[in-house]
Amino acid sequence: MLVILISSCVLLSGCVGYYGQLIVGQLALFSAHKPISAILEDPNQDPQLQARLAKVLEARDFASTHLGLPNNNSYREYADLQRNYVVWNVFATPEFSVDPIKHCFPITGCVAYRGYFKEQDAHNKATELKAQHMDTLVAGVDAYSTLGWFSDPLINTMLRRNDDQLAALIFHELTHQMLYVQGDTAFNESYASFVEREGQRQWRAYQGLPPLQTDRVKAYRQMVEEILATRERLRVLYATALPEEDMRTRKQAEFTRLRQTHRRLKEQEWGGRGYFDQWFKQPLNNAALLPFGLYDQWVPAFAQLFQQVHGDWPAFHAAVARLGKLAPAERTSTLERLLQEAKP
Repeated sequence: MLVILISSCVLLSGCVGYYGQLIVGQLALFSAHKPISAILEDPNQDPQLQARLAKVLEARDFASTHLGLPNNNSYREYADLQRNYVVWNVFATPEFSVDPIKHCFPITGCVAYRGYFKEQDAHNKATELKAQHMDTLVAGVDAYSTLGWFSDPLINTMLRRNDDQLAALIFHELTHQMLYVQGDTAFNESYASFVEREGQRQWRAYQGLPPLQTDRVKAYRQMVEEILATRERLRVLYATALPEEDMRTRKQAEFTRLRQTHRRLKEQEWGGRGYFDQWFKQPLNNAALLPFGLYDQWVPAFAQLFQQVHGDWPAFHAAVARLGKLAPAERTSTLERLLQEAKP
């Protein structure tokens, strides 16, 4: 999820440089989208595209009528950007740290990345940061949210997902329009991830479909646990007073260990299925670890809260909104208590 920071540009003096490319990119997106209803009525459109978009509208209506999500024009329009990703995010850490270089903005608070509408701009920024001895990651993003400031269209980049994944993504992004707590990425993403997962489960049941198989979900959780464990071992390593060359050697040993763990899980537990093959094709560094954990940290806590309100979506969203108004320390304490209550 990338928050487009157009409003930040308005608040600042001028729209040049980084903010300028956000404006240009968003305006290009505005000019490209058209109502899905018009595409469905057009006999000259690709029937396969029409079928997929019709399914999107069904899921979009379900989100508002059954999950308590906003009933607006988001994801009722379609834009074909003629590229594989809508934006590219640049993550960065110091060479000997697993903490991100954060970027702070007036509307959204501080986030662990900067987003670019042009891939080359993202790589140019990464090159600049590497020259400052930073670990970097450039990650293509197929969806984003303007947090309700504008109507977000469905984008061709999102259609690489199957129908279930696409519905879940729409549920996730609409949740960001319900509530966005400035500077608390783990809270925001865990909330949206819970709604995505529970929403997808209910969406399948609504269609008379069986629950999704859990093999992929189990594999994802196993690998994320290993990645987070690697990150924590690196955090301990970087806190030592070892010489830099020794630190670099041990750092690379941790990434070698992670690759070996992936091969073992793939061969022994996943039946050879390459769930994470694409991720492991890239060079591994501190920045590559950053996205993991943010989307999952508080999901069991939100599941516990959902259970406490007996699965009532409006009551659940209202309870989450109250959590969002708490001071950060009190919010974290409440979520930790919910986590403890969720344990068997």
